[in-house]
Amino acid sequence: MIKFLDVSKEYKNGVKALSNIDLNIEKGEFVFIVGSSGAGKSTLIKLLLKEENVTEGKIYVNELDITRLPNRRVPYIRRNVGVVFQDFRLLPNKTVYENVAFAMEIIGAHPKEIRRRIPMVLSMVDLSRKASSFPDQLSGGEQQRVSIARSIVNNPPILIADEPTGNLDPDTAREVMNTLTDINGRGTTVLMATHAKDIVNEMRKRVIALEDGRITRDEQKGGYGLEIPNN
Repeated sequence: MIKFLDVSKEYKNGVKALSNIDLNIEKGEFVFIVGSSGAGKSTLIKLLLKEENVTEGKIYVNELDITRLPNRRVPYIRRNVGVVFQDFRLLPNKTVYENVAFAMEIIGAHPKEIRRRIPMVLSMVDLSRKASSFPDQLSGGEQQRVSIARSIVNNPPILIADEPTGNLDPDTAREVMNTLTDINGRGTTVLMATHAKDIVNEMRKRVIALEDGRITRDEQKGGYGLEIPNN
């Protein structure tokens, strides 16, 4: 599903953000990427979205080498990888329905398909009653669920969540995590970068820890800092 082969990234200012990363994420996995600020989490995501190019190595998404993908084919990634950000990034002058529909419109989806798909996705994130609301009429948790709906409306096989609970209180963060878990349960591969120690420790999914641009730990049913023993 996702494969990094000896990937390194050095920026023009000489900062080496990632060094010799080897990583394999299988279809349907839920994986946490953890590490302190500057550890390389954001760079890893940017490379996966082809917002940055590797210095060395190869990255495969669905067996396609995206490091050799020409710019004209970058929309392929956008169709196969949904993204949820910490700051929601909703369009303030569009309703919930219109924000989610916009993600389909930009890839040229037929209006009939948009009308069929949007209610289904809003129901998945429990926002059917908010379809006509604008972002400033929603709570932070509701806005994040709109962002999630927008990221999955084109049915991508991979969902990347970059600090999706960073601006939320603990109870709201748990609601968002329940939504992501449900989406993962439907077969979507979820890759989540986070500083949320409580969430990582509670969920006990696969944890990949980065430090100074290198993978220092990769464990199943792991915790944020130390392995949590089975009870």
